[in-house]
Amino acid sequence: MSTETREHAEEAGATDSHGWPDLPGDTALTIRVPEANPLVRAGFPAHVTVLYPFLNESRLTPSTHADLTGLFAAHPAFTLTFDEFRRYPGVLYLAPTPETPVRALTRSLTTRWPEALPYRGIFTPPLAPHLTLANDEGPDTCEAAYDALQSQLAPCLPLTSHVTTVHLIVTDGPGKGWRDLRTYRLGAGRVSPPRDTGGGPKRP
Repeated sequence: MSTETREHAEEAGATDSHGWPDLPGDTALTIRVPEANPLVRAGFPAHVTVLYPFLNESRLTPSTHADLTGLFAAHPAFTLTFDEFRRYPGVLYLAPTPETPVRALTRSLTTRWPEALPYRGIFTPPLAPHLTLANDEGPDTCEAAYDALQSQLAPCLPLTSHVTTVHLIVTDGPGKGWRDLRTYRLGAGRVSPPRDTGGGPKRP
């Protein structure tokens, strides 16, 4: 479980804390937002999580990838705008606009795989789509630090990102980071071959 997610749990009201931290073989589906990378101070590339965790890597089969390819192909590409800072306790993030296409992807995935509960089902209501900018300040310093960071980054907004792909990533366990497995295209019936860039987000 990332620092980001722990802080969300305190704010959102977790109904169950079992199953944390990240487990070996945990996977996630994320949207990369490279335009926001210069703004991120959280130690991982800018991204919006579509579903974390997805199925354990041990459960992924050619049929799973075929289903994911078809599922994402049925959703058109879209553009996200980031122009508003928001906070959870200990977390500064950008809210994407519109949220609808991201939520639609999550809904399609959880309809097809109902066992893949977002954030293991510990949040009520589920977390809104978000792009974490910073999450490493303690309770005594975060407000002042994030006020200063928000003022510094405000001239960079708004920023937009055209989303054409969703990335499937996997972790080997706590502290092991995340690596790419597949990249699925929106609105197209193709999927890239497996690859390991070593540069995936440390936490979804």
